[in-house]
Amino acid sequence: MTAREIVEAVAMCDQQGKLSPDGVGWARHPIIACNVKGSLFRKKKWNYWCVTSPQLLFSATISHLDYAAVIFIYALDLATKKFQEKTVVVPFGKGCNMPDEVYASVRYESPQLAIAFEELGGSTSIKVHCPSFGGLNQPFTASLLIERPQDHESLNVVIPWSRERFQFTSKMEALPASGTIHWHEETYSISRTDSYGCLDFGRGKWPYRAEWNWGAASGRADGRTIGLNFGGKWTDGTGQNENGFVVNGRLHKIHEDMIWNYNQQNYMEPWHLETKGSDRVKLRFDPIFERIAATNAVIITSKVHQLIGTYSGYIVDDSGEKIIISNLLGWAEDHAAKW
Repeated sequence: MTAREIVEAVAMCDQQGKLSPDGVGWARHPIIACNVKGSLFRKKKWNYWCVTSPQLLFSATISHLDYAAVIFIYALDLATKKFQEKTVVVPFGKGCNMPDEVYASVRYESPQLAIAFEELGGSTSIKVHCPSFGGLNQPFTASLLIERPQDHESLNVVIPWSRERFQFTSKMEALPASGTIHWHEETYSISRTDSYGCLDFGRGKWPYRAEWNWGAASGRADGRTIGLNFGGKWTDGTGQNENGFVVNGRLHKIHEDMIWNYNQQNYMEPWHLETKGSDRVKLRFDPIFERIAATNAVIITSKVHQLIGTYSGYIVDDSGEKIIISNLLGWAEDHAAKW
């Protein structure tokens, strides 16, 4: 199966807010307009950023689920395994505006947590302030710059469950990151020579029940800059998927589904990922930390096992060249939600 590549700007929805057939496919740049409207309580919108460095993994998210906004940050010290996170739930999403465009600024501010993703034209500034991080009265601040090299490609896909239920996702991997993070009494220097930003941008109309796998990683391998992105479950049977990888800024789209092999009774055991009908991808994921996040709020229930760890194995690019991957830092997750 080879899904249709979209090469010109197109709207995802028609005038009635239903999925337009012209908007179904994938693109190397975010040229699909996310004009999502209507369908009260079914719209889901989020901007998720994760920054990885040799010392630290840090993530910040602004999301709006139509009846509530969920704002959160978390950080993991890779050497000590110190971990903390902070979540703020805002009924009806008051004060949380989610633009349709990928390259648009998004902000949320409250006394508990302030996050700003500011678009600067070719880069994104991430600023975070949390006076009491993780409930331990530890202050946390981040000031980061994520660069987008001019011709850097990304994975942009519309997943069509039906004309009433669909999702646009933009995954941007292996973006140079720099700046500083202050966590309690420690300062982490993020250097663009070995640190990377990943954006997960989503806009769509979801069914109430959903499950998904997501795996991603960025770093250097075989003398090249690599960004991995693989998904599963939520795209099954749609004819589209979010599988692919970036090599030195060029996207290599994987049209096959992935086989995810992992132990749900012990997520810390190695995971295995491979393409279903070829040898384009064969990777082992070795977890080093398990993040478990659960929400139980009447109409919202969610549980995620997100494993931080490293990928090793190989990928095969569009020319047929095998690229060896060794200890590429990233994550893999198993997520179930009623939302």
